[in-house]
Amino acid sequence: MIATVVLTYNRLHLLRKCVENVLLRASEDTTTIIVWNNASTDGTTEYLNSLDHPRIRVINHHENIGQSGYARAFRETTEPYMLELDDDMIDAPLNWDSAMLEAYIALPNVGFLQARLADDGFSPGCDLFYRIDKHLYELKEVPETGYKIWQGGPVGGGCTITDRELHDRVGGFVENKKLTFFYEDQEYVQAIRKLGYETAVLDDIEVFHAGGPHYAAIVPERLEYYAHRDRVKRRKDFVKRVLLAIPLIAPMNARRRWFKPPEPGRS
Repeated sequence: MIATVVLTYNRLHLLRKCVENVLLRASEDTTTIIVWNNASTDGTTEYLNSLDHPRIRVINHHENIGQSGYARAFRETTEPYMLELDDDMIDAPLNWDSAMLEAYIALPNVGFLQARLADDGFSPGCDLFYRIDKHLYELKEVPETGYKIWQGGPVGGGCTITDRELHDRVGGFVENKKLTFFYEDQEYVQAIRKLGYETAVLDDIEVFHAGGPHYAAIVPERLEYYAHRDRVKRRKDFVKRVLLAIPLIAPMNARRRWFKPPEPGRS
């Protein structure tokens, strides 16, 4: 019923734990596991080729295409439910996948359901959820289901389930020909929200995310993305300032909310 896709690139020490403590703890509901190897050079290829598991399929790609691997890997599957899993998810409870599936089915308005991250004190994702963006989230108990979900703040694809029908309706996960690293999950979220679907973090399932520089070096491709994002923002802010300098544009924009003004003091 579930197709799980893991992307990996030069993080063998984390990938081993992901396989042993997460993938191998998946229930029989997960019928296909694809590990997409983005041309790793640290022994990852040899390790993956040594795996002998009936549900794990390894795709050793000849180049690092980064997050675009999700779109290509999921096209190799047919299961009605689809689960994104980062290679730095290194611990999860037994049958974590079936628990997520049951919750997802019970929450028909939610189109992207993430497992709650354990607060390790190091992962940037945990800092966002438990501290930086804590004020954005609201814990809700969904009537007649018994599930508790967090909503209002960002939901990422680190350990997140969706369904193929919705995936196909919005055109699936995107590929990016210019950037190796980008937030494919954010683009997917924007697409499903246009159809009226919500996102949520499932409080009932906790997974361990070994994210950030405490656990592994930040790859140049990620830094390239951040630099690209900053350049784009600066260009947009410049255009906004030019428009707001035109008489009547600022008060009209305040009423009609065409765009959000740039932050004061930033160029």
